Amino acid sequence: MIGLIGQKIGMTQVFDDEGVLIPVTVIKIENNAVVGEKTQERDGYSAVVLGTVDLKASRATKPYLGQFRDGMTPKRHVIEFRDFDKECKTGDSFGVEVMDGVRFVDVVGTGKGKGFAGVMKRYNFGGGRETHGSKFHREPGSTGQSTTPANTKKGRKMPGRMGGDRVTVQNLKVVRLDAEAGLLLVKGAIPGPKKSMVVVRNAKKRG
Repeated sequence: MIGLIGQKIGMTQVFDDEGVLIPVTVIKIENNAVVGEKTQERDGYSAVVLGTVDLKASRATKPYLGQFRDGMTPKRHVIEFRDFDKECKTGDSFGVEVMDGVRFVDVVGTGKGKGFAGVMKRYNFGGGRETHGSKFHREPGSTGQSTTPANTKKGRKMPGRMGGDRVTVQNLKVVRLDAEAGLLLVKGAIPGPKKSMVVVRNAKKRG
């Protein structure tokens, strides 16, 4: 598995070689530094810890700074990747060029938060009649039993916080890779607002 930490810039559209218009999302990938390594002998599994976006040491706590070795610039975003295919060691850094040759990617991000929402918006409930005199419009309706046990079971669809969840979009086609500018263009939309951080990795289900 090969993965990188990037930033969602936004959406645009490009033309392919046949003149077909393709909607794409632009992902900016700055240099990802290898912050640390996990080994099978010491930790029970193999993984690589990558970090990106420099962070002032004065802005971080001492426990957070403890994961960076002496002389290494602290990173704002740190993520662990298991079973990393690329040979690397602590202190190395690389960018979007490691994705060269990858045709499809999976993108992981945090979806947009939409605040508190009712069941019609959150779960697409139909609601009640809209006619005059109806006293049931946008309410969720009955949520429990009328007899013992008179409680509401876990998992019942009810009003609550909507969005802001970890979302993975799989099998997005890589349309263009610009190693000089550090840009990766993938077909379609990815989760999260503009300037949000995302994880890009080669697709698990496609080559």
